[in-house]
Amino acid sequence: MKLFSTCSILFSAAALLTLQGCGGGAALKPWHTEKLTEEFSENKADEVKTFDDYLALEDSLFKQLDEIVYAQSETGPEFRLDRYSPDSAADPRKHEPDWNRSFELKADQPRGGVLLIHGMSDSPYSLRTIGKTLHQQGFWVVGMRMPGHGTAPSGLRHISRQDMAAAVRIGMVHLDKKVNGKPVHMIGYSTGAPLSLEFALDAMEGKSTPVPGSLILVSPAIGIHPAAGLASFKDWLSNIPGLDGMAYTQIQPEFDPFKYNSFATNAADVVHGLTRSVASRVETRAAAKPDIVLPPVLVFKSTVDATVSTHAVVDNLLEHLQPHRHELVLFDINRYAVSYRMLIDDPAPLTDRVMDADNLPFSITLVVNESPNTNKVVSQYKKPFSADKSKAKQMGLAWPPGVISLSHVALPIAPDDPLYGQRAPENEEFIFLGQMAIQGERGLLTIPPDWMFRLRYNPFYDYLEQRIIDWVTETGNQ
Repeated sequence: MKLFSTCSILFSAAALLTLQGCGGGAALKPWHTEKLTEEFSENKADEVKTFDDYLALEDSLFKQLDEIVYAQSETGPEFRLDRYSPDSAADPRKHEPDWNRSFELKADQPRGGVLLIHGMSDSPYSLRTIGKTLHQQGFWVVGMRMPGHGTAPSGLRHISRQDMAAAVRIGMVHLDKKVNGKPVHMIGYSTGAPLSLEFALDAMEGKSTPVPGSLILVSPAIGIHPAAGLASFKDWLSNIPGLDGMAYTQIQPEFDPFKYNSFATNAADVVHGLTRSVASRVETRAAAKPDIVLPPVLVFKSTVDATVSTHAVVDNLLEHLQPHRHELVLFDINRYAVSYRMLIDDPAPLTDRVMDADNLPFSITLVVNESPNTNKVVSQYKKPFSADKSKAKQMGLAWPPGVISLSHVALPIAPDDPLYGQRAPENEEFIFLGQMAIQGERGLLTIPPDWMFRLRYNPFYDYLEQRIIDWVTETGNQ
């Protein structure tokens, strides 16, 4: 495929930065500063009580977004890769449906319900593929857009944990009414994971309904870097004249239709507080020795993750849960492609720790190279309270050439995803941000090199998807 196609869509993000001369996107734009007053918040929970109410308010929100953000955005060929330039290749409003918005997939005789909760700065797009598959399996599915998301990065400046928790409650109550007593499962991606855990803890303590049938956590934000604890102070500094840029931990051009590239300082503070609260509540509840700490939990995690801690998944969550009800699925790095001499931090001590321990109350599946001499991968399974690993199971899968590991953002994305996938679609009307081979001299492009280096799809997605289908089916029959 040619590197420079019409409008350089394959060169998408890099071309945007070059054409606009954004210099890293340091200048605040309307999408960084405008406050959308039609956004849902906990304060509106008295008037927005149902999922239909939530969708109606969402309609008003996106109309306001058009009026005060898109209306201020420039148009023309030089802005063709700008998310907020009307009719650009990155304009999400050209997609049908617009996956920035909440969605519902109804079932005539549902086997159960599934609530999808995306991550911070993300949108319902990231979990739409698994949602559509589960709908085909007979589940009633709701993809809930969290407050502050799917619109403009400025939305993250004003959200709170309570706002997102209130939205989750609306989604769960709605599904519970639709499935006639069948279980309602929760799939939480990144920050969606602690939001799911928070709801489940409330439900187990009788503060919310329904009690989830199970929790599926993908790249869960159970623990993040301690430096996030300084976010509240930095956000406070942004109120001082001339320091408004402190309201963001990073400011970048917005070329992704379904995810913010700029990240608000307040969002970091919200995630920090949420993860600490959930970890503390899990530990406290487990110490009280109830019959059940949490519903069955299935966790998918890459052994390397630049966003959230893998150790925290074990130490702050799974170690505290009852035996024989929960599982951790770990994806190791590609040990055929990478020599340990090239690694800054080899995750081998982590995998050795969990695979060799005989005191862990949860089962573990490790997806790993069959040997250091092949790209083929196998799965190794270990029961709770055992250090004995089953014979390696062939998966019929292999690492793609040039891929050295998964990433935080890759796990829920299929290889054929038209935005983040392995190959660009033929339709060049829309931007493509997936696997690109771009080489040249350093310093030519203002896009951060780590953005382009990060894998954005999961070559083992089919395995993850089947495990989720099996999980919700089996737990639903218990």
